[in-house]
Amino acid sequence: MNLDKLMNKHLTRYFDPSKTIPAETLQQLLRFLRSTPSSVNVQPNHYYVLATPEGKERLAGNLGERFRDNAEKILNASHTIILTTRADLPDTHLEAVFAKERADGRFPDPSKQELWESMTRDFLDLRNYGYKDLNHWMEKQTYMAVGLTMMAAAELGVEATPLEGFDPTSVDKAFKIRESGHTTTVLLALGYPDPEKVYTTPVSRFDADQLFTFI
Repeated sequence: MNLDKLMNKHLTRYFDPSKTIPAETLQQLLRFLRSTPSSVNVQPNHYYVLATPEGKERLAGNLGERFRDNAEKILNASHTIILTTRADLPDTHLEAVFAKERADGRFPDPSKQELWESMTRDFLDLRNYGYKDLNHWMEKQTYMAVGLTMMAAAELGVEATPLEGFDPTSVDKAFKIRESGHTTTVLLALGYPDPEKVYTTPVSRFDADQLFTFI
């Protein structure tokens, strides 16, 4: 990965609508997204991969009045992913996580699996009843997935632009997302930049001595 190149580029605002991500590249990126870590393996996400004009048009038309500017990005991108997060964490979801771990042999020793499940429940109870931040904590897992997937996309030569400019209520309704127990957290537009509209101005960030404290 060319980190120097990444550090000196802007996020893509304008995608080339004539270019499509090859199927093999997309599947590799989705495999990576599926593998991204989440705290205590809670896996609170579901992803809607919009690959058709109809899917992208439905999203672009339901961003909300004040966010219309993002419609062009979605329509011109090769693909857009709607990353959703569970609205709550029912025991049925947790049992499904544990059942998959057992089936995959994550902990070959059954006693270690049992201990892990007990520790996980205790930790989630702390988030739910102690810190009272379960929803916010689950959204953090979603943003961790977004950040890692952006880096993976760069490695594959694909531009990835996260979008928070949308009305989650409108998007949820358009795709019937809340019926699944989730809600929209963030969007990720994927594709290739329009070569005529690439920003070439310097990236502006605070100097290192303002950002880092060495102890």
